[in-house]
Amino acid sequence: MISDPEEIKQVFTAPPDVLYPGEGARILEPIVGPNSILLLDGDAHISQRRLVLPAFHGERMKGLETMVTEVAREQIRSWPRRETVAMHPRMQALTMEVILAAVFGLRSGGRLDALRLALTEMLEFGLSPLSLLPPAQRAPFGLGPWGKFVKVRDRTNELIYAEIAERRALPGTGGSEIISSFIEARHEDGSPMSDVEIHDELLTLLVAGHETTATQLAWALERLTREPEVLARLVEAVDEGDGEPYLTATIREILRHRPVLLNAAPRTVKKTVEIGGFTYEPRVHLVVSAWLVHHDPAIYPEPYAFRPERFLGTDPGTYTWVPFGGGRRRCIGASFAQMEMAIVLRELLREVQIDAGTEGPEATVRRAITVTPGSGAQTVLTGR
Repeated sequence: MISDPEEIKQVFTAPPDVLYPGEGARILEPIVGPNSILLLDGDAHISQRRLVLPAFHGERMKGLETMVTEVAREQIRSWPRRETVAMHPRMQALTMEVILAAVFGLRSGGRLDALRLALTEMLEFGLSPLSLLPPAQRAPFGLGPWGKFVKVRDRTNELIYAEIAERRALPGTGGSEIISSFIEARHEDGSPMSDVEIHDELLTLLVAGHETTATQLAWALERLTREPEVLARLVEAVDEGDGEPYLTATIREILRHRPVLLNAAPRTVKKTVEIGGFTYEPRVHLVVSAWLVHHDPAIYPEPYAFRPERFLGTDPGTYTWVPFGGGRRRCIGASFAQMEMAIVLRELLREVQIDAGTEGPEATVRRAITVTPGSGAQTVLTGR
């Protein structure tokens, strides 16, 4: 476990033939497929990353802001008032609608309903702590939990490939949805992304861009409802219309204080390497601990206090703030996730007053590779 910033830098900047990151995400292959950017490394990873990144920059990102705002408003207005509700499932529903709209441009209709249902069923299985380990991957006579998962995965794949085929038949649409960006993308030799490549990257975004953001938003409500001074200042900033700096700082502090991914993707030692005075031999796994570096008092004084002002007027350190990992493996959707969090929190605080639905802080519960509020972020919403 690595938590010293200088050692983190060495891990994140090491060449892939020395420290190989792709192996650490191999457990997700049954869900995202072998061509996912999460699993590739070396030249293949760099090539795929170059194809995927344009979907999260420039005009496409601006085009997605309006959609996220519309989805957030629709969802928030449907939530119950004046009763204690678990916000984690509601945030999951919200982020699912956002990612489906961002990826496919779908806001309603039978195809959206089918995709939503199939993805929800697949993720429910895949996000249980033991479900993707090899011993669980048995389906005698096609039955059992794994057999059910395979059937749901096949149905999901069929729906996604149908979307790809339909978009390919309508070239030059130039929509802001991510699938259009992938269809327009070209490898260095001018060849388009294959259907399999597009499928695996779309599934990666649907998985990685849904659960983690929903859980981080649930932690945001769990923390804010227990920090009245921070919440009051944030509401004031949002109401005044010039609250972006404090809202951004609050989101960064949530990501520091309660990272949903406790560790960055492990790097497997391929060649003997020395880091921090220790020599590591091949087959050792080096894991950057986001939790440990985020709670180091030498970096963040009083690290267990919730203080957004830590990030006012200053950007987080590259090797001291790592909720999205780092180096070549930094999450490509980091900007989109933070934009989505900002829009959802802004719209929520404009619409309702939020109060804790339970006494004291909620415990932490593991959900596959993420950690979530143990009671689902119990919150009481009151209309403003």
